[in-house]
Amino acid sequence: MELWPWLTAALLLLLLLVQLSRTARFYAKIGLYCVLCLSFSAVASIVCLLRHGGRTVDNMSIISWFVRSFKYVYGLRFEVRGQKKLEVDGPCVIISNHQSILDMMGLMEILPKRCVQIAKRELLFTGPVGLIMYLGGVYFINRQRARTAMTLMADLGDLMVKENIKVWIYPEGTRNDNGDLLPFKKGAFYLAIQAQVPIIPVVYSSFSSFYNVKRKLFTSGTIRVQVLDAVPTRGLTEADVTKLVDTCYQSMRNTFLQISKMPQENSTIKEPGVVPVQ
Repeated sequence: MELWPWLTAALLLLLLLVQLSRTARFYAKIGLYCVLCLSFSAVASIVCLLRHGGRTVDNMSIISWFVRSFKYVYGLRFEVRGQKKLEVDGPCVIISNHQSILDMMGLMEILPKRCVQIAKRELLFTGPVGLIMYLGGVYFINRQRARTAMTLMADLGDLMVKENIKVWIYPEGTRNDNGDLLPFKKGAFYLAIQAQVPIIPVVYSSFSSFYNVKRKLFTSGTIRVQVLDAVPTRGLTEADVTKLVDTCYQSMRNTFLQISKMPQENSTIKEPGVVPVQ
């Protein structure tokens, strides 16, 4: 029995569903996103190994180049303000809000040189994605073991000063798409004070106008990015952590609400399934 007619029929049915159903389009795009992450991670891992031979922060520039191409597939645009504020000579702690799986594209869009991220340990075991994160110098934290996480953060504070590394952290600790910011955890702020390096807040506008899991919405759109002024920590001690957290939280929350109120471009009024390349 020939399989090609059945495969062709199944493919045509899938294309029809994608055209007619927003839910089908949503899951198709999520599936494509996962495929892109796995395939590009595998290719990027080979390039990183050939170029630098192993784990190094210098691999992040290679990873960034691959991930930035995703936006053309999904018709996403980034409007960035204040990016030069990230181009500081010394080490710093960069903090940003965390909304969805699309955050990786936003991060790589403005990632400065010699910058690594802190991620949960579970991501290390995600095949090619875990491998490329390891090769890029990402630091993995076991959130189930607070003592181990604190030790790693202490070591990281010494390392970032010694090797002139910037560290990117999501202080909310988890993804959040409720239209506001979650309370910040204090790890990033302890790290900055320990290393006596500035904190640079980065705020991404809400994705809700073009990406919404509950509504199964995934279209094209514009993401506004605002890099805020650096917050100095020199001379501060652990006693100042709470005030430092509140200062950063309030400035980031105000900025988030402001840039998220601005009209967002999306393709909900265009023909189903059509994603313009920006």
